[in-house]
Amino acid sequence: MSRRTVRTAVTFCAAVSLVAIAGTASSAPAPSPPSAPSTPSSPSVQRQAGQPVMVDCFWHPQVRPTDFILACGDGNSRLTSLRWSQWHPDSAVAEGFNVVNDCKPYCAAGKFHSYRVIVRLNAPQPWKKRPDLSHYTQLSLVYTNGKPDGFGQWVDLPLWN
Repeated sequence: MSRRTVRTAVTFCAAVSLVAIAGTASSAPAPSPPSAPSTPSSPSVQRQAGQPVMVDCFWHPQVRPTDFILACGDGNSRLTSLRWSQWHPDSAVAEGFNVVNDCKPYCAAGKFHSYRVIVRLNAPQPWKKRPDLSHYTQLSLVYTNGKPDGFGQWVDLPLWN
């Protein structure tokens, strides 16, 4: 093999690696700022007081998240690109996508598919871990254009506490 061919191949591989790294970095979520201490006088708690939160897989309270993992164990279902039109003491409504692994022929080899959904949160209750906060305990998804195999057009899911 000529030196020019080897040099071209090395340059190509380096460029592909750089693009892959840049793509991964740009799609990675921005780090969240450190959370304030969970004392009643904490500004972050005062800001959240009176409005329910969503509790994520890591037991962090979230208000109007843009992304939310539904399948904490394996990440095979998540909500993305959420745009909240309402966030009230008794309910919240958003539009976005449910990205679901079809697990065919099995989950590790499956493909992820995006389905447009309307998300509704309701049934707020005091959060056992932080009784000063209430959290939504029920999530409903309405699939507006296609749905995963085996799912109904409307799906109700309990949210953990």
